[in-house]
Amino acid sequence: MQSTIECNFSNNGTRNGVRMRVVNKFSEETPGNGKGEFASKYLYSVEKLSDNYSVLLKRPANLKNGFDFLITVPGINFALDGGRVRDYPKHEDIINDLVLKKKENEDMYQLLFSFINLIFECNEIEESWFDDLSFESGYPCDLILKTIKWFFIEQDIRYWNYSGRYMLMSEIEKLNEL
Repeated sequence: MQSTIECNFSNNGTRNGVRMRVVNKFSEETPGNGKGEFASKYLYSVEKLSDNYSVLLKRPANLKNGFDFLITVPGINFALDGGRVRDYPKHEDIINDLVLKKKENEDMYQLLFSFINLIFECNEIEESWFDDLSFESGYPCDLILKTIKWFFIEQDIRYWNYSGRYMLMSEIEKLNEL
């Protein structure tokens, strides 16, 4: 049986503080009693997006490793290449979208990048940021920024003893060299 939980996780503080808020919430889950229908399954509704979309965290993730989760945006198809429909973004989807935005408007992209950097540094996303961002190409900016937030958190949890969020951020920073 799958439970859906509405929750809001602050991005303010330190990497460890943000990570531990999420891990502590996951630790409240009821353990399962086996595989399939006997496994405990959870959906966390963590972000509201424009056009009535939401960012959801699905647990357990496909790999079922520890505190891992899958970031989904139901109603959005990230398989733009004609592949099987999928509502979960991959890092490459985000990077490709940022490339499109940078090609469209370099100055506005730099503003978007500054917001990504603030999220990376564990600052809260401000809804007012979206007033200044308007791209014709790609996904809405609130989807990009709020998804990146969760990729950073996911990497900090999964790669606990390693570089965590720096892995994705280093890929995003490479776009500034293009």
